[in-house]
Amino acid sequence: MTPSAADGPAPKWRSRRNFAGSRPVMDDVARLAGVSKQTVSRVLNDHPSVRPTTREAVLQAMRSLGYRPSRSARSLASGKTRMLGVISFDAARYGPASILTAINTAAQDAGYLVSSIAIDTADHGTADHDTVARAVDRLSAEGAEGVIAIAPQLWVGRALADARLDTPLVVLESDLEDGTPLVTADSRTGAREATEHLLRLGHHTVWHIAGPTGWTSADRRLASWRDTLAAAGAEVPDPLVGDWSADSGYDLGRRLALRPDVTAVFASNDQMALGLLHALHEAGRSVPGDVSVVGYDDIPEAAHLLPPLTTVRTDFTEIGTRSLRLLLGRIDGPAEPRIDPVVPVELIVRHSSGPPPRH
Repeated sequence: MTPSAADGPAPKWRSRRNFAGSRPVMDDVARLAGVSKQTVSRVLNDHPSVRPTTREAVLQAMRSLGYRPSRSARSLASGKTRMLGVISFDAARYGPASILTAINTAAQDAGYLVSSIAIDTADHGTADHDTVARAVDRLSAEGAEGVIAIAPQLWVGRALADARLDTPLVVLESDLEDGTPLVTADSRTGAREATEHLLRLGHHTVWHIAGPTGWTSADRRLASWRDTLAAAGAEVPDPLVGDWSADSGYDLGRRLALRPDVTAVFASNDQMALGLLHALHEAGRSVPGDVSVVGYDDIPEAAHLLPPLTTVRTDFTEIGTRSLRLLLGRIDGPAEPRIDPVVPVELIVRHSSGPPPRH
């Protein structure tokens, strides 16, 4: 290939260093190799127009100086920031926090930095479409090459769609139907397996402590629980709606504990199941002797509760890793990577579920 004029003649190598004490920068490499700064950038970017002799001179200068190209130098050379954005909602909760950790780890392995924006939706009304729009604007200003949004509530997905990002977007735990790439856990299957497990043990029906209305995973689990009971010809009790916290599970559990006909409860997450266990113990109802309990998520503490909690395991690490792979595939494009958007779940049977009591 014909070399570009910017390369100039291959430089005669000089072994002396021309700086002392400070960390070498791209200008030092260019000066020592006898080339322009633009040529050093081309070498960093592995540009094909650089002559082999010039490339070797630049590389030798880097070695001699102990030069390590910074992320900004590589960005200058390639026109890419190597930075990804993540918008996370209620990041303190176990699921979103675990997904965010997995995204950060996978991004680092792929040579990317992650800029994260956490939005708290615990207080209803404090987060809205404008909040999402500002987050999108900030990530765009920072040069994010793509964005992952952990969007557990229905309105969040719509707000992201309205924001009209001009970079690739992957959304987690959403029911968007506008063609945006999605990654989600199979909540419907998980709720069905939890409910069927309790019915197979002989319980005449299963009560449900649901997550807050408007949360995609909570709504999916609620619908699947209801459909599973109906398909089995079982009574469908009115669900009790919590807020994901152990406190809400405890408060609702105190109501359930007063009813002798309640023999099986499926809680939409492990924290609410933990509160339920507390309420049942306080009321003198044994688990699983009097009441069977199944949770959801399989938090690390679930195996160490008394009794160890039967639950549905969600692979949050796989959700984060799969979403990162999907996003990087879209950035590298144009072909969409073949990645299954639905992450399977697994029923983990422990000691909090058993047959109903005999009266």
